[in-house]
Amino acid sequence: MKEVEPMDIFEWMKRNGHEQVIFNFDKETGLRTIIAIHDTTLGQAFGGVRMVNYASMEDALRDALRLSKAMTYKCAAADEDKGGAKAVIWGDPKKDKNEAYLRAFGRFVEILNGRFVTGADLNLNPTDGSIMGRESRYILAKPREEGSSGSTGPITAFGIYVGLKACAKLIWGDENLKGKKIAVQGLGAVGEPLLGYLREGGLEVIATDVNEETLQRLQRQYGFKVVKPDAIYEVECDIFCPCAMGGILNDQTVPRLKCKLVAGSANNQLEDEERHGRMLHERGILYAPDYIINAGGVIQVIDEIQGFNPERVRMKTEKIYHRLLDIFEKAKKEKILPLEAANRYAGSRIHEIHKLRRIYVPK
Repeated sequence: MKEVEPMDIFEWMKRNGHEQVIFNFDKETGLRTIIAIHDTTLGQAFGGVRMVNYASMEDALRDALRLSKAMTYKCAAADEDKGGAKAVIWGDPKKDKNEAYLRAFGRFVEILNGRFVTGADLNLNPTDGSIMGRESRYILAKPREEGSSGSTGPITAFGIYVGLKACAKLIWGDENLKGKKIAVQGLGAVGEPLLGYLREGGLEVIATDVNEETLQRLQRQYGFKVVKPDAIYEVECDIFCPCAMGGILNDQTVPRLKCKLVAGSANNQLEDEERHGRMLHERGILYAPDYIINAGGVIQVIDEIQGFNPERVRMKTEKIYHRLLDIFEKAKKEKILPLEAANRYAGSRIHEIHKLRRIYVPK
């Protein structure tokens, strides 16, 4: 998609199964946002909203399209009856974000009347969600004091840790992670709480983050080794754990990795699923499909609809352990890559329900 023309977008939607892409602009605040709804076979579309100062509209659109598709598979694989979507706000979170700006986004969500449900993602937080929620009934993961479920970072981190144990059992024959060396890329909403689990598990941590202040603060608290952002790819370790932006596993970075396992919370870690998944496999590196291991967040947000129950969310998130092992077994049995096994696992569920219902219509 080199040029953003209507036919280019429709062709992308056709190839990837998207139902709807909505471009929104608020002239009073300058808000520019794209909401991509991928598939609602299983139910109303769920997916976070992130705010990024993209280099171009094409980059913003590509992010929304890729992430929304991943959300469809994430919900299906987590055994949730929800579809997939994603919203991106094209702007500088340090300069552009204010009350009117966030409320304008909330109004665009409300217009969809429940077809799309969202919560704060990258560069946004539960307080931002609270402001958006003044204009929409369909904003979740707001502060707990408002009766919502709060940040999804901690439960996502728990799911990552559970997933790491499953991967360790497959690779080393033992889920005990004590003494394993892990390189963590990104210490934000998920990376920071993950540090607590890693310390509890006795892992040796090497970490980086583009925010130097955050990096130094957490280094003082946890005592891990710090490396420069670009140097993280070449750290000799057992586990490479990407917890920041997607698309970081590519032609340039995969050859630099010195690990046995890639498992982290970042979405769409593989720039090209087939090509870079194959590169990892050929190098003897196990890849934990991102939307399987990082499903804790969406499990929490969906649970909020029923009336948030932390214990129930934790129990559902613990299932990531066996779900990963099942997918690795499927990959081995069918002689395919782990991500393809995950896609088939999720896709089969969507296909079966497709026979019963195709398009979700808000009531």
